[in-house]
Amino acid sequence: MDNKTTTGESRYSGNKKKLIWQSAFLLFLIVGTVIIVRQQQSTPYQKDTGLIFGTVYNIIYQNNDNLKNDIETRLHEVDLSLSPFNKQSIISRINRNEDVKADRMFTEVFNMAQKISKDTDGAFDITVAPLVNAWGFGFNNDVKPTKHAIDSLRQLIGYHKLSMTDGKVRKSDPRIMLDCSAIAKGYACDVVATLLREKGIENFMVEIGGEIVTQGINDKRLPWKIGVTKPVDDSLNTNQELQTILNVTNKAMATSGNYRNFYYKNGKKYAHTINPKTGYPVQHNILSATVLTDDCATADAYATAFMVMGLDKAKNILSRHPELMAYFIYSDDKGNNAVWYSPSMRDKISK
Repeated sequence: MDNKTTTGESRYSGNKKKLIWQSAFLLFLIVGTVIIVRQQQSTPYQKDTGLIFGTVYNIIYQNNDNLKNDIETRLHEVDLSLSPFNKQSIISRINRNEDVKADRMFTEVFNMAQKISKDTDGAFDITVAPLVNAWGFGFNNDVKPTKHAIDSLRQLIGYHKLSMTDGKVRKSDPRIMLDCSAIAKGYACDVVATLLREKGIENFMVEIGGEIVTQGINDKRLPWKIGVTKPVDDSLNTNQELQTILNVTNKAMATSGNYRNFYYKNGKKYAHTINPKTGYPVQHNILSATVLTDDCATADAYATAFMVMGLDKAKNILSRHPELMAYFIYSDDKGNNAVWYSPSMRDKISK
């Protein structure tokens, strides 16, 4: 009897110690969580803005220190690699056929571009530069090209006419020129997002020329939400009327639309998206293509490709890529604006 009592007391004592230890550990977790939450709430959100690639960037991130110098250093690296407006950039030197070895950034974008070009049957193509320039949207502003000029330039277009060996781009024709404008801004967003993650920053939004990467929550402790503007002629970017609002937290988003980048000549409107196969500005029913996925370079490239391909072919691409979500604004048979979006996009629509 005494032995049973001793055993019971021992078990009771052991359970009591275990309960005390568990309670202390739980209290430690609660206190630690409260401290972390308070630190997060008290940590300010930095807001940086500036100019890069001929456009505006806006970057918001939660951190005690301002990182604008670090951010602009990374953006300058992208500019030195991919900007055709920078005469010393890698892409400019390749366009001049100089003996130059591609850096890491150019190589990453080149390989990604080639892959997406193949997947979209050339709807996305970085060799489109001569046509973009001919129509007055590139780094040269020429007069409206003739049909003969377009037919001649088309001989220089085609992603399959490029290759890379030992870091050097090989062209089938030295007159081929590259333009990464439809992927570089998205890539730059990814570069800045990577920098912020390296700094341990959990809450941020990176926006460069309308391309966006987000993570975590905003300064109001809410998910990041981005509006998609209605596609009306807005070359001055003054229209703020929204078509919808998307929840883009922990996603990258890119939008391509001809309603902002265009010009009129002799009473005719010319859109900036050039079809690499026809050589002419696209003429079909998609007014705006918004793509959400995990990285902004991919979203940027596919948004452009979808503008070139049109709605039906874009849907075919999306059926093969469940990781891509798209929101299209298009003109229906009666000329009215209509919307189509991926089924997976439904949960992202806030309005």
